[in-house]
Order: sequence, then structure tokens, then C-alpha cells
Amino acid sequence: MYEASSKEMTNQQKAAILFIALGSENSAVLFQHLSEDEIEKLTLEIANQRKVTQEQKTQVISEFYQLAMARSYISAGGLDYARSVLEKALGAEKALNIINRLTSSLQIRPFDFVRKTDPSQLLNFIQNEHPQTIALIMAYLDPDQAATIIASLSPERQVEVARRIATMDRTSPDVLRDVERVLEKKLSSLVNQDFTTAGGIGSIVEVLNRVDRTTERTIIESLEVDNPELAEEIKRLMFVFEDIVMIDDRSLQMVLREVDTKDLSLALKATAPEVGEKVYKNMSKRGADMLREEIEFMGPVKIRDVEEAQQKVVNVIRSLEEKGEIVVARGKGDEMIV
Repeated sequence: MYEASSKEMTNQQKAAILFIALGSENSAVLFQHLSEDEIEKLTLEIANQRKVTQEQKTQVISEFYQLAMARSYISAGGLDYARSVLEKALGAEKALNIINRLTSSLQIRPFDFVRKTDPSQLLNFIQNEHPQTIALIMAYLDPDQAATIIASLSPERQVEVARRIATMDRTSPDVLRDVERVLEKKLSSLVNQDFTTAGGIGSIVEVLNRVDRTTERTIIESLEVDNPELAEEIKRLMFVFEDIVMIDDRSLQMVLREVDTKDLSLALKATAPEVGEKVYKNMSKRGADMLREEIEFMGPVKIRDVEEAQQKVVNVIRSLEEKGEIVVARGKGDEMIV
């Protein structure tokens, strides 16, 4: 009878054999860390394993051990360190195979080492780079890190970098490797290559939502001149209807006075309960009761109509903010005026 080697098994089959090899008590402990769906699939796979040979168990346990050690090496010193240790222990080909599988499962992104670097230190190394290079690095950073860096750039560079992040799509792995290598030398750190989609409108919106108001205004106003459509798309996404919960009560009351009741009831038709409660508590009892009643008897509505109504409310908020009549908290740079 033919016996499949670990190379021919699916990951689910390997997991089932590993659990069988570990025994019921150890497997029971591991099950506690899985989701119900994972437990169901794994249990079914275990049940389908009619006969597991000792050789198969040994192969799976060995592979699991190698992956676990590789993961610990990555945690200790990064991907290059892990590769170096594994190459010495297992040879270049096997080490590369393990690293490739592990990076795929961990979804390690480019510039992973940079995310552990203090933003002020990173700024010293990249502020004189080409705007496209800065944009590429920032697109892979956590939004808080990217916000700190973009706020520290000159106004002209802020706009240029923001525009390049927003219009970025996919980047060649070769380009990523080249930029990583240069940055690796500058930071004397360990890096690795991989590539995913980064940048785009969502990326710059997350960054701008975290910068101070002055930085945000500088970037948006300049983009409105340079690329009005891009600026409008960014502004549309920077504040969504559900963000109402972040507005202070006084400001929200001003917003509600400017919003058409029909639009407000439609906007609240399909939203989180906490959003509705935030609105109701900033209305008179009679007004809140009437609004609840109107929503209750509204009947089914199209999602598109709800989204349009929500956007109308957001437009009112944006208009009042631009006039300076209300303040919408943004990032860590805003200061409360008392």
C-alpha cells in the first residue's frame, strides 16, 4: 500500500497527523487555541486518517520542529538571521524552502524590520530620499509611524509623498529588494523581501487621520489644486458616518441642526446601535422619539440610499469644520482649546 510522504500532504493532513502523534492530552491543550471552524475541519481530517505510519509521524514532527525553530529565529533576529542559521544547520536549499513557506504563512511584509524602528530615527535616514522612495517605505509602515514621519517633512514633501502613496498600486519585488538593501545598510538591521499590494487611497487616509490638523490641511489644500478628484476622494473617506461617535456633544448638536430630518433617519436606518444612541442623546426627548418612530415605520430601504444620506450628513460635518464652527479630533497633534 502506497504511503504519502509529508511533501505530498496538505497542511491540514499534516496538522491531523501531528495531533495524532502528540496524543490526546497534548492535542486537547492545542485545541483550546483554535477556532470552532478550525476544530471542526481538523477533527474531520483526524477521523479520515485510517492509518498513520511511524515514518509519516516522524516526517511531520520534524517539519513542524523546523518551522517552529525558524519562527523563533525570526523573532530573535529577523528573517535574514533565521535564514543564516537554517542554512548552516540544514543547507541552503532546505533553508530557503522553510523560509519561503514560513513567510507565506506569516504574511511577512516588506520593511518588516522598519516597523520596529523609532520614527524619528527612520526620518533621519529617509528624509533626503526621493519622494517615491519615501512613499514606498511609508506605504508599508503602520499608519501611526507613517503619520509621525509625514508630519515631520516639509510642506512641499508632505504633499508630494501623500500624492505618491495615494496613487501607488503594485511594486516590483526587485525594486522592493533594492530599496530594502539600501535601508538595511543605513539602519544596520536585518531585512527580507516579499511583496504585497500597498499604498492607495486607503493607505493615505489612514495616515492623514492620524496627523495633526495643520499637516492634513496643507496636504489636502495642495492636492485640491494639483489633483482635485484625488483630494475629493481622500476627503470623502477621511470621515465616515460612523465616526460621529468621536464628535463632542456640542459639535454634534450643531451638526444635527443643519441636517435634514429625513436624511438623518435614512442615515441611521442601517448603522451600529452606538451611533444611533450618540445621536439620540444629543436631541430633545421629543425629537429623539419622533426620529426613532420615523425609522421604525420607514420600511425596507436600499443600501445605496442609506449611504447617500450618510454622505450628506458627513458633508455637513465637513462644511462646519472647514468654517471653523466645530472641531473634529484628528491624530495626536490636535490641542484642546479651553
